[in-house]
Amino acid sequence: MGKTTEADLVEAFEAGRISSEDWADMVNRCRACEGIETCERWLAAHDKAEEAPGCCKNAKVLLRLRAEKEKAEA
Repeated sequence: MGKTTEADLVEAFEAGRISSEDWADMVNRCRACEGIETCERWLAAHDKAEEAPGCCKNAKVLLRLRAEKEKAEA
């Protein structure tokens, strides 16, 4: 989801915008999600997207990370 939304989790981690605990929390939220099939279909249909689908438990974090990345690049 991070790749599709261009949030770039690796870059966010290396820049200190997320901690290893933050990243682990995101992974755990994803693993615990009951909408895996919906997510997989959505990802298969989108190479790039402005934001994650509303059902994504990490949508707000991904949106914030993308905005921070864009701000840093400006």
